[in-house]
Amino acid sequence: MYRIATNEAITHLNKNAKHQNLASEEVKQHAVDNLQSDVYFEGDEIQLKLQQAIATLPQKQQLVFNMKYFDDIKYKDMSEVLETSEGALKASYHLAVKKIEAYLTKD
Repeated sequence: MYRIATNEAITHLNKNAKHQNLASEEVKQHAVDNLQSDVYFEGDEIQLKLQQAIATLPQKQQLVFNMKYFDDIKYKDMSEVLETSEGALKASYHLAVKKIEAYLTKD
């Protein structure tokens, strides 16, 4: 079920970007810019900054980070959902964490 939802979300985002003739980087920047005005976002400043950092990650790193950090899904289960090796997922998560740390400490 998680795999289906993930694929549908990715397909939807890619279709929107293609329909609007935008590059994936432009779509990411648009998401970061609009996060603060999102009526469903109720976080404080640090939560906003974290979500902005996550939005700048490549798509796979976003998935892995969200699944591990927020949903606490085990690498074994993630590997089945994302059809990737556990080692690759661990590397993606590690890189995502480093990029998020760099984003949060750049100011």
